[in-house]
This record gives sequence, structure tokens and C-alpha cells, in this order.
Amino acid sequence: MEKENDLLFFQNNIGLEKPNSMVNRKTDCPFCNRESLTDILDQKGPILYLKNKFPTLKDTFQTLIIETDDCHADISTYKKTHLLILLEFAIKKWEEMIHTKEYKSVIFYKNHGPLSGGTIHHPHMQIVGLKYADYNKKILNQYFAGLPIAEDEEIVFNVSTHPIMGFVEFNIILKNKRRLDTFADFLQITAHYILNHLHKSCNSYNLFFYHREGAIICKVVPRFVASPLFIGYSLSQVSNNLEETIKKIRTLYHL
Repeated sequence: MEKENDLLFFQNNIGLEKPNSMVNRKTDCPFCNRESLTDILDQKGPILYLKNKFPTLKDTFQTLIIETDDCHADISTYKKTHLLILLEFAIKKWEEMIHTKEYKSVIFYKNHGPLSGGTIHHPHMQIVGLKYADYNKKILNQYFAGLPIAEDEEIVFNVSTHPIMGFVEFNIILKNKRRLDTFADFLQITAHYILNHLHKSCNSYNLFFYHREGAIICKVVPRFVASPLFIGYSLSQVSNNLEETIKKIRTLYHL
């Protein structure tokens, strides 16, 4: 029987078992000990696709993509060739799960840093099939509109004028998969800018991927302590210096 709403139910007993190397860096990293990993579904070089050992969400199928065997790397430091292979692999796995038609919707996202909501420091992405929840109901087209940083007919890189949470969110909109290399470039630029130039205290971000009107979209959200206005009232805020942000990115990365 279909659920009446789109709540996700967290299985606390499983959550208590999860290691947390994001907060406690002395905790052994489970993704570095590759010999102990189980339920591996696919592999491409150092990239592993496997079932999540701690499926904390009820009525879902939770999988992980371990991006690299380097625990201290991240998207902002990957070689361009590795990032492109990673994105091709991850998007393929995401779309394969969608095409099974077994889920109401399939979410594909990444946590990076202590304020991102993640528990494992080692770089990884997550693909989760939701049996009863449809994330699309709450996602509006205006969340992806913005002031262009760079764009042409096949790809758009912008800073959001109507962020989901705020204050500064970036959208990379891929209208033609042949331009995945440019998509990868913009994603790396955004991650590098957030971690090195956005704000001296910013060490975290999320990536959220969407299929929307024939395009693949990645929303990149820098993470700080969440605003109480958003938590209590769902009021998002937008920065008043978006034009300055655009100018800075264009200058730093020669766009």
C-alpha cells in the first residue's frame, strides 16, 4: 500500500551502529579497508559501487559509490580524467536504478565536510531508490534559475536567484551529455571555489543531482550552520552580492 505522504523513516537502531569518521578522524575508515567491503555491485578502477552496509532509511535501496582509494582527495583536487570517469560511472548507475521502475524516485547526492550531514570522511556519493517518496513533488523549476556565470545552448552554469535553502547555491545544467567534460569542469571549479574562496569558514558542501526537462542538473550547496528561518519557517535567503560572486569566479577560473 502506498504511503500517504513522503516522509522517510530513519531506522535509529542501524544509525547507532554507523562509524563516524567525519567528526572523529581517529575512527578507522571503513572505505580504506577495501578487503573488508562486501556487496560490491560493480567496479571501475579505484571506483567501487556497493550496497550501503548501514541502510538507515526504511523502504529504500541504499547504495554507495566510493569515488577513489585516496581518503584525503576530493572533487576539487581530482585529475580531470578521473572526475570525468567518475561522473560517467555514477550517472550510469543512477539512471540504471531509475530505469528499473521499482522506485517512486531515485535520489543521487554527495556529502562533503563536517557540516554536510555525512558520517564518513572518505569521498563517496550515494544513490538511493525510494519506494514510496517522490522528491520531485517538492522541487520547483525556479530553484535552478539564476544569474549566468557561463552558458551556451548545451550547458548552463549559474548562481541561483531562488536557492532552496540559501545563501549562495550553484546550478550546473547539462542539456547534452556530449558536454559532460564541461559539466565536470564547472563542478570542479565550484567545489574548489567553495572550499578555498567563498568564505574562510566554509569546509562543507552538498551535491544534489536531478533529472529535469531532459537535462541533468547538479545543484551545489555550500554548507554552514543552517539558518533558523529556514528550519522553522522554510524561508530561504539569497545573498545580495551574487554579481560580485560571479565576477570573482570568472576572474579566478578564467571563464
